[in-house]
Amino acid sequence: MKKIVSALALLGMVGAPGVVMAEETSPHTLTANVGLYSNYIFRGISQTGSDIALQGGFDYAHSSGFYLGTWGSNVGWIEDYQGYDSGNVEVDVYGGFRSSIGDSGFTYDLGLIQYMYPGKKGAAVDADTTEMYAAMGWKWFTVKYSYYLSNEVFGFATADGSDYLDISASLPIGETGLTAGAHWGTFSFDNNSAQDYDDWKISLAYDLGKLGKLSSGMTIGLMYTDTNADETKWTDVNGEYLGDGTATVWISKAF
Repeated sequence: MKKIVSALALLGMVGAPGVVMAEETSPHTLTANVGLYSNYIFRGISQTGSDIALQGGFDYAHSSGFYLGTWGSNVGWIEDYQGYDSGNVEVDVYGGFRSSIGDSGFTYDLGLIQYMYPGKKGAAVDADTTEMYAAMGWKWFTVKYSYYLSNEVFGFATADGSDYLDISASLPIGETGLTAGAHWGTFSFDNNSAQDYDDWKISLAYDLGKLGKLSSGMTIGLMYTDTNADETKWTDVNGEYLGDGTATVWISKAF
C-alpha cells in the first residue's frame, strides 16, 4: 500500500508542473505583411503610374477588438500628378475597434487613418489626408463608408467633407484555396466635383499555403480594376491616365 501511495504521490508531483506551467493564450497579436504588386491601385486610381510597388506593414491587435497598424508603399503620383518637388513614399498609420455582434454573423469596424506623403511639396497642395471610417460586414459581404476630416484630401484643397463608399464581397471557393472578390466604390470630392468617379474591381487570389508549410502565409492574385474617372482630370505629367482599366498581379506574405 505504501508503494502505491508513493507512486500516486510521485505522479501527482510530476503532473503538477504541467498545470502550473500551462501558458494562457495571449490577448495580444502582432503580425506583419509584405507584398510585391505589378501596379499599386487605390480605389481604382494607379498610385505608381502603372509601375511596380513594394508594400508592407505591421499590425497589433488586442482580443478586446482594439487594433493599431502602419503600412507603407512606394508611389509615383506625388511627383507626377500632385507636383511635389520630391516624394515617392506613402506611409499610413491607423487604429480602431472591430468586433462581432453576438452570433448574428455581423461584424463592425470603426477607425481612423492618416495617409502621409513625406517629401518636398514646393507650391503643391499638401497630399496628407485624415480619414475616419465605419464598416459593417456579414459573411462574405462588407459595406464601408469613409469620411474625410482634413482640409486637403489627397492633394485637393478645401475638400474636407469628401467621402467614399465601398461595397465589396470576398467568397472562398470551397476548399480549393481560391478566393473570388468583387468591389464597387464611389468617391465624392467636396468642392472638387469634377474629380468625382466610380470604380470597380474583380479579383481571384490563391492561398499558396495549400501547397505546403514552406509557402504558408503566401498568396498570389490577379485583379482587374476600372473607373469612369474623367481622363482630363486624372492624367499625370507623363500622359498616364491613372484611372484606366488595368490588370494587376501580386504576391504577398503574412507573418
